[in-house]
Amino acid sequence: MCENKETALAVQPEQLNEVMAKPTGSFIESFRECYNLAKVFAKSSLVPQQYQGKTEDCAIAVDMAERMGVTPLMVMQNLYVVKGKPSWSGQACMSFIKAKFGNAEPVYTGERGTDSRGCYIKVVTPEGEVIEGAEVTMKMAKSEGWLAKTGSKWQTMPELMLAYRAAAFFARVYCPEILMGVQVEGEVEDSERPQPQKAPDPFSATNMEEYKI
Repeated sequence: MCENKETALAVQPEQLNEVMAKPTGSFIESFRECYNLAKVFAKSSLVPQQYQGKTEDCAIAVDMAERMGVTPLMVMQNLYVVKGKPSWSGQACMSFIKAKFGNAEPVYTGERGTDSRGCYIKVVTPEGEVIEGAEVTMKMAKSEGWLAKTGSKWQTMPELMLAYRAAAFFARVYCPEILMGVQVEGEVEDSERPQPQKAPDPFSATNMEEYKI
């Protein structure tokens, strides 16, 4: 498997010259191992279709998996691309939180079917510490315009989206390293703002002809 980049960069000042003098050492060998493993995954029919035949994408998945301490297949099954941006599935985000803290669960609040309905993630650490993440409510979703988007899952499965977004909020505050800067399911679509429509040009050829200017 590939070498952990954080470990590779943990070099003492007195060793810096020696490392810089040998830039193609173990890192190149580690990269070759990553790439060779990625070629195996790319040829497999068991990996998700978007990774089949794409060695480069598989190599990135292998590298991310090692950094996170999970299997490459788990990364491939839960990391997908939305409008050119990688996103974790909501289920994967919750799995990552449970893997780090152990006891974690979504807690629903308010009345189902109303704007008061909400959800937050509650974690109890092995030491007995209780951590409660930020609450996400339907009122918040409406105010942010998440329901207004065409085809939004907030319209068809609000309970699930509340839990997914609550998990994303929790992870961003208490364990951002597990997301590695990647957004969570729904965040890409919900973060997009509708583009303002341009006013028609009164001096366009069409308008000039219509008004015989």
